[in-house]
Amino acid sequence: MDTDLSPGQHTGAILLADISGYTVFLEDVKVAHAGDVFADGQIPYAYGLLSSLLGGIVEKVAPPFTFVKFEGDAVFTVADEDSAPEGPDLLDLITACYDEFASRMAEAGLTWTCTCNACSVMNSLDLKFVLHYGSYIVQAIGPHVEVLGPDVTVAHRLMKNAAAGNVGSSAYLLISEDAEEALDLQLPDGFRYAEPIEGAATVETIAMALGT
Repeated sequence: MDTDLSPGQHTGAILLADISGYTVFLEDVKVAHAGDVFADGQIPYAYGLLSSLLGGIVEKVAPPFTFVKFEGDAVFTVADEDSAPEGPDLLDLITACYDEFASRMAEAGLTWTCTCNACSVMNSLDLKFVLHYGSYIVQAIGPHVEVLGPDVTVAHRLMKNAAAGNVGSSAYLLISEDAEEALDLQLPDGFRYAEPIEGAATVETIAMALGT
């Protein structure tokens, strides 16, 4: 078992990457193509694209982050304090991951043949990241590993945020001040604001647009 996911309590970075708009996209494609690709048992191309995009994210961030699991159209990863990248190296990793996502989206656009309203939503898909820092508990339950704890909950709840409106982009990196301090990030151009968290204290955050 990977060191980051060995049972016990850890301290480190919690990174979530989420493909915004994909759930709606898949549902629309399912309805629009109910009588063709879904009817004959084939795997619709939209699902293959999701696999490609999620795989690209994991390839770019793990390592140094450790993959925990897929959560629908999101990727959940952690990196303990001994392996978490810091400063410019961490920002470069996020940028490289977004660039890979954009590249795979561009390649899909060249081969996607359907131009119906549902499939056209593909062009609005984007990638957002949430980065937090704190403690997390790893529990092995049979063959599965669960990563839990209050800071994990905060990171997940930060996925619902006002960052896109604050930075004017659906592609962004939202960083908690805890992560900024612990990971030695210098973010003079970031948009700073307090993000309310359901069931928890307000979190001070910094939002940065990606792909601009």
